[in-house]
This record gives sequence, C-alpha cells and structure tokens, in this order.
Amino acid sequence: MSEGSGGDQAERRRISLEVARQVVRTEAEALEKLEREFDEAAFGAALDVLLECSGRIVCTGMGKSGIIAKKLAGTLASTGSPAFFLHPAEAGHGDLGMIVDGDAVIALSHSGNTAEIVGLLPSMRRLDVRLIAFVGNMDSSLARESDVVLHVGIEEEACPLGLAPTASTTAALALGDALAMALLQERGFGPEDFAGFHPRGSLGRRLLRVATVMHTGAQLPCVPQAAPLRDAVAEMSAKGLGMTVICDPDQGVAGILTDGDLRRLMERETSLDLPVAECMTVDPARIGPDALATEALRLLEEGRITCLTVTDESARLVGVVHLHDLWRTQMI
Repeated sequence: MSEGSGGDQAERRRISLEVARQVVRTEAEALEKLEREFDEAAFGAALDVLLECSGRIVCTGMGKSGIIAKKLAGTLASTGSPAFFLHPAEAGHGDLGMIVDGDAVIALSHSGNTAEIVGLLPSMRRLDVRLIAFVGNMDSSLARESDVVLHVGIEEEACPLGLAPTASTTAALALGDALAMALLQERGFGPEDFAGFHPRGSLGRRLLRVATVMHTGAQLPCVPQAAPLRDAVAEMSAKGLGMTVICDPDQGVAGILTDGDLRRLMERETSLDLPVAECMTVDPARIGPDALATEALRLLEEGRITCLTVTDESARLVGVVHLHDLWRTQMI
C-alpha cells in the first residue's frame, strides 16, 4: 500500500469516528429535548387510555417505526399489559381483523402521514378502539385523527445525510419505554409478576423463590433426634441428597447429618446404634421459603456447603434446598 493511500485511509477513519461521536451527541440531544418538552397532560391521558383498555394494546408502525412498535409491544406484554404488533401493510389485507372492540392502538409514525398507517384510520374509527399516536409532526393526518398525541419531534436526524431514521427512532423508543414503565407502576406490577412472565429467562431465574426449588414432603430427608445413626444413614440413602435433617415433629430443626459427617464418624468406627443426636451438626444454615434462590446460592457458596434447611417463621422445617437444585434451574 502506498503512503498516499495509507494517509487517505487514516483520514477516512478519522472522519468516520467523528461521525460516530456526532451520532451519539445528536441522539442524546434528542432525548434531552424529549425530557425537556415532556407533556405530562398528554402522557397522563395516554396512561388513562391504556389502563381503561378492556382488550389488548395493538402497536403498529411501518419500517423503522415498525421495529420500535414491535419492541414496545414486547415490553408491554412482558410487564403485565397484553399487547401485540400489527403490521400496517398486512392489516390492509385482512389482519385488521386482529383488532377487536375494546382494544387500544398505539401508532408510530414520525411524519404522521405514513400511507399504510393513514389508510387504516377510517377502519379504526369504525371499531370501538382508542388511538394513541407517536408523531414528530403535530400537524399531520395521524395526529388529527388520534385520541391522544405524544410528540416525539426532533431537531435533526443523526444520519449525516439527514435521511436514515436515527434520532427519531431513539426518541420513540425512549418514549415507548417510559409509557410501558409508567403503566407497570400504575398496575402495581412487581418482581413476582415479572418472574411469572419470564419462567425460562435469566431474569426470571434471578427472581426465583426458594419455595419453588426446595424438596418437601416425601422427598424431604428427616429423622427424629432419638433415631439411631443407622436410621439416618438409611434415610440419606433413600432420599439421595447426601444429608438428612434431625428434627422432631412440630419442633424446630435440631441439626443435620451430611455424608461428610458420616465419613468422619466411620473413620472413628462409630457405632450405628448411637443416637443421631450425638452425631449431628447443630444449628445448621437455614433460609426462608420466600427468600430468593440467588440468596440461597450465596449462602451455599459462602459456607462451602451443599444444602440449606428451609424453615418458616416459627422455625419449623418446611424443606431442604440443595446446590444441585440451583444447578438444575441453570442459575449458575
């Protein structure tokens, strides 16, 4: 490569990096403008429409606005507000039947005059639906026909050509997230609700409760304090958790016996007729059933142990959680 071409390439890279920085600045400025000009009255009206909606929330948009609408539908659905995306072009060819009375529609169009969106307005008006618009042009067909208009106007796109939707889609994305999170707050949607909608995801696993993974009932290894050591060994073998809890009925946990304890006892040639109460580890680590499984994992790792007893508010045994149970939930 000649020195001249190398210099040209370096200059192109310098300009490209400056363009990249300018994109970030322009999009950040669009968000600052959105926050600065935040219309609380219009936003509150949009919240009221969605809270009063007896059906689903239908999100629609064309092109890049459609991508933002898809994301908004997904965020709403995962946070307690049934929602789906409707492609405006497909809607004009039969998919409009997906909208039913009682639904609410959120339509995204920066110009407010997108042909596919505007073409749906007469049909939407024949249905008993409320229409919320995200627009950059308040004097547009979509703005005039909507029940609530949220302005997402920008000074300029971040594209150096001034053509590709960039700052406008960033502003629409942020406003959609703001609407979904405000709606979540209004509905009192909490961590347990979120986990219920994300049973297979890492977010849901982080919110998993000990009660959902612990061993209970017939799976719970437990022997009374007066039982001989041989009964504890048999219980450990039968339940397959490498331990047993020592606990009398309707009393708190007295102790536990683990396979490690058992090995050490056998090294001393301990009699299997010895009462297990004389062999157990007293005051074992414990946790409540409503605690997060992540907290159980922390206690297991810090204590370098494999099992926790699970006790209720009265200190009565309700279960046992094993490190392997947490592995099975793919938390680790």
